[in-house]
Amino acid sequence: MRTAVVIGASGQIGRPVVAAPARGGWEVTAASRGGGRDTGCGDGVRRVRLDRADDTVLAAVVGDGGDPLVDVVAYDAGRARQVTGLAGRVGSAVVISGVAVYEDGAGRGFDTMGEPDGFPDYPVPVPETQPTVAPGEATYSARRAALERELLGAGAGSPVTVLRAGAVHGPYSPLPRELYFVRRNLDGRQGRVLAYRGESRFHPASARNIAELVRLAAARPGSRVLNACDGQAPTVAGIGAAIDAVMGVETRTVYVDGPPAGPVGRTPWSVPRPVVCDMSAAERELGYRPVVSYAESLPETVERLTGALRGRDWREVFPLLARACPDLFDYAAEDAWRTA
Repeated sequence: MRTAVVIGASGQIGRPVVAAPARGGWEVTAASRGGGRDTGCGDGVRRVRLDRADDTVLAAVVGDGGDPLVDVVAYDAGRARQVTGLAGRVGSAVVISGVAVYEDGAGRGFDTMGEPDGFPDYPVPVPETQPTVAPGEATYSARRAALERELLGAGAGSPVTVLRAGAVHGPYSPLPRELYFVRRNLDGRQGRVLAYRGESRFHPASARNIAELVRLAAARPGSRVLNACDGQAPTVAGIGAAIDAVMGVETRTVYVDGPPAGPVGRTPWSVPRPVVCDMSAAERELGYRPVVSYAESLPETVERLTGALRGRDWREVFPLLARACPDLFDYAAEDAWRTA
């Protein structure tokens, strides 16, 4: 029987990643900080507590088996060295990175998005051969690039697949972008404003589709980098319409040609240029086909968000989203803009 070890098993990506091989009859060790917390995968999964910073504990969890080792929470060169240091104990590894490593060839990337004319001008779609930012420790993107370089560098003792995830979504997301539309609908806000004519595209990646890519990569070990996104990249207007359909509401949208006016018209997907990734390499090398479309994934997400908000402040429920987008629901600014 094949075995797999999943690090970060209780998070939004880890849950479906654990479930995929478990359903296929694999023996799965699900490692997380909480250890015993339910990952929704049944009794056939061994759950263990893991302090990721402790190399000795990590080696004990992996033991002399684990093919593959799946790491969904690695984020820098140090974590990469933990993975490569287990060569000989594991047959192969699959590690989650992100599309934030891409640079547009003119020095612009995710780290420059907030600067004047700093938003990257990527090709559509972005292939895995697109240049990446310089590896380092100063920024999120640089740390991800350092992670990838360390994993794929000369001397790695086992094949490693690096999956560059897009805007991850799913019912367990700590940063649920869908809340932008869900809460407005729950609050009866029938009117909305979308910048960039509602045409912004920021490629989503369902946690379930990422799990499918992990499953496929585990079955075909190799050293490679692949984008990990959904089959389609809907516009922000399309996302809003799909959420409205799930919630059974009708809304009116004002489309603004240019950028947001402060918080007005700005959503978690609002970008002046598209960020759309090429999925043909994953299709060609792994036979990847998305197991769920964005629209098909929404009912579960909407239901979970609706339940989570019941009688609670959204900032307490989703503190990560609140820190990233503190003015996500500035209704006063929207109303003032409409009457100006």
